[in-house]
Amino acid sequence: MSNEYLLLEHVTKRFEDGRGSLVTAVDDISLTIEQGEFVTLLGPSGCGKTTTLRMIAGFEVQNEGDIILDGKNINNVAAFNRNMPMVFQSYALFPHLTIFENIAYGLKVRKYSKEVIKNDVAMACQMVNLVGLEDRYPGELSGGQQQRVALARALVLKPEIILFDEPLSNLDAKLRIQTRTEIKRVQQMLGITALYVTHDQSEALSMSDKVVIMNRGKIVQVGSPIAIYDHPVNTFVADFIGNANFIEAVVEDFTDDTVSVKFQGKTLELAKTEPEDTFSVGEDVILTIKPEAVDVSQTPTGFTGRLDVSSFLGSITEYKVEFEESFMTIIHSNTEGVNRSFQNDQPVHINFKKEFFRVYKK
Repeated sequence: MSNEYLLLEHVTKRFEDGRGSLVTAVDDISLTIEQGEFVTLLGPSGCGKTTTLRMIAGFEVQNEGDIILDGKNINNVAAFNRNMPMVFQSYALFPHLTIFENIAYGLKVRKYSKEVIKNDVAMACQMVNLVGLEDRYPGELSGGQQQRVALARALVLKPEIILFDEPLSNLDAKLRIQTRTEIKRVQQMLGITALYVTHDQSEALSMSDKVVIMNRGKIVQVGSPIAIYDHPVNTFVADFIGNANFIEAVVEDFTDDTVSVKFQGKTLELAKTEPEDTFSVGEDVILTIKPEAVDVSQTPTGFTGRLDVSSFLGSITEYKVEFEESFMTIIHSNTEGVNRSFQNDQPVHINFKKEFFRVYKK
């Protein structure tokens, strides 16, 4: 039985660039979202993720393709009839209204009775921990509290889908973590479908059931956070989602399952990234490996580099190491009793956890 709830089918959006030319912001994307899923659109600025969200909300009209909600085509349904409230980065609260009045605004527009409004607003405040703040004004609240008001204002409408457009960008690091936990808790408690736009990989990985990676208007990869992080389909995803290190290498040999590559004068036999990949001897390839899958030590390991700088970050230390005419990022957990007393500009030995290498055609 299919749980398809929201479908995007070959959706394209073009804008005029001010010089009479058309720019394709979203390029023939198709996506399936199941009921109750938390789906994040993740990608760099200008990749088309916010435009996609705005088309789903009805704020923008696609040039081509269909948007289907619960089996019904909603291409021609106005935004105010889609019941998909959006939580914005800027909160978009009415400064002259109290918290109660801000949350109740949508219910009043829909002409609900005072009793229903009072009960529904009280429930929404309880869900997002705003009880006791109902008579205050937005200017009297912190950024995190204002964002919870914006969330309550959306939830009180009992929406079919709730949309988030980079809602945590204006909060400091600690508040971001607290608020994203709150959003995920409420979403799971209500079983509501959520579509969330961000360029922050930690938000996407920590909150999502499904992550949609976008670049240059196209969907590059769709999968669970673990699948996306562990098995990026190309070097763009590897770099964007895992801050991967890149190493240029040459193919020495290959089998059905492995490929032997040479770099820094040494050969490593690695598992193929994709079983169907074919290589030829002498071919240039790109290797990627995550910073946490590399170890720097003073004990000879075969590969060498030169420490450029180290940064103590509390639970981890981050090293920048000059390697093969480039720089490699290496992350160590600051485990008690482990010696990490390296000096800048000193030679170091590098050990790769080779099962974490991925091999891509150049």
